[in-house]
Amino acid sequence: MNDCVFCKIIKGEIPSEKLYEDDLMVVIKDICPKAEKHYLAIPKKHFKLLSEMTAQDAVDLGNCMKKAGELAETLGLQNGFRLIINQGEDADQTVFHLHMHLLGGQKLQETDYKNKD
Repeated sequence: MNDCVFCKIIKGEIPSEKLYEDDLMVVIKDICPKAEKHYLAIPKKHFKLLSEMTAQDAVDLGNCMKKAGELAETLGLQNGFRLIINQGEDADQTVFHLHMHLLGGQKLQETDYKNKD
């Protein structure tokens, strides 16, 4: 997508501190953190919603989730983290490129995270 901010980050058109990158995804710090540690795991393939995924996209997203778990200690999330995927306007998704929020680095309460991208 030409106007997608995450696609531009993936392509290197918008600078970001990539904490991890492989063939399937990048992990960056969220610019508006909602917890002590707040990262975005962004699949490199652009699709907006879970309902738009192909079977292969689902496999790839599963691999991204597995990698997020493997990166937990490196990212300072060894005591646990919350993984959130906002879907659609009612969930307050503001960037329509599917991505996962990883929040942690502190004891999280139910109200600690307001659904914001």
